[in-house]
Amino acid sequence: MCGIVGLYLKNPSLHNEIGKLFAPMMVAMTNRGPDSAGFAVYGDEVTEGVKLTLQHESADYAWHELQSELEATYGGSVQLDVHSTAAVLKINACEEGVRSYIETNHPEVSVMSVGQSIEILKGMGLPADVIARFGLEGMKGSHIIGHTRMATESAVTTEGSHPFSTGMDLCLAHNGSLSNHNRLREELKREGVKFSTQNDSEVAAGYLAWRLQEGDTLKEALESGLDALDGFYTFVIGTKDGFAVIRDPVACKPAVMAETDDYVAFASEYHALADLPGIENAKLWEPEPATVYTWGG
Repeated sequence: MCGIVGLYLKNPSLHNEIGKLFAPMMVAMTNRGPDSAGFAVYGDEVTEGVKLTLQHESADYAWHELQSELEATYGGSVQLDVHSTAAVLKINACEEGVRSYIETNHPEVSVMSVGQSIEILKGMGLPADVIARFGLEGMKGSHIIGHTRMATESAVTTEGSHPFSTGMDLCLAHNGSLSNHNRLREELKREGVKFSTQNDSEVAAGYLAWRLQEGDTLKEALESGLDALDGFYTFVIGTKDGFAVIRDPVACKPAVMAETDDYVAFASEYHALADLPGIENAKLWEPEPATVYTWGG
């Protein structure tokens, strides 16, 4: 089942409203995914170093202790903003070093995303509860993708929730199922791709990250995936500068898009778009099978 939604704001004057515009879209997908939910928001870009989204099971985790350790290790100030069970870390250091330090010294902390712009916040529970937990309605940004999950092939966990990120500022949310993900996961591991869950969607994200590392453009990577990824799916992919949508060649999973001068919006069902401003005058269409749609960079 599952529901996916995406919103790309072409009008910069709306960036301060992205959370308020997007929250009703996710809530509208509750019946498609009541087990867990998550979203990747792009904004508040760092110009030096990296931004990491970290997650722990407890809302009482001592994030300030980790912050102090990182300041002592790397020098200078480290900004850390806590959102319930998650924390957004901004640090003037290389991604590999910070990730290695956290994995070695704090294995209880999960790294959900790394980049200059991306923040991934996700967890178990109804979409409305996840939205309130992380304060989505107060967030700002240029674009955002979200997912509500009805678990099928893997357990209901925070790490198993969508979106998945396997590359810098890259994430993917998925509605559907892949039949060859176990074999492809092993092939990608041999190429150096690391996975945290058994979720088939993380394999799709890992495949895209690998193809981009090999020199593909995002469009080329998605088109290559039409041959490499066996199954039925609709993907919404976030990048630092925009987002993309693709359906498999059969396109049996529902999808609808809307575009105005102010935004591009995607949802598994139209009613998730119904409250967007100007929707009555928007261009509406269903994405064609095996066709890549991109906005932004």
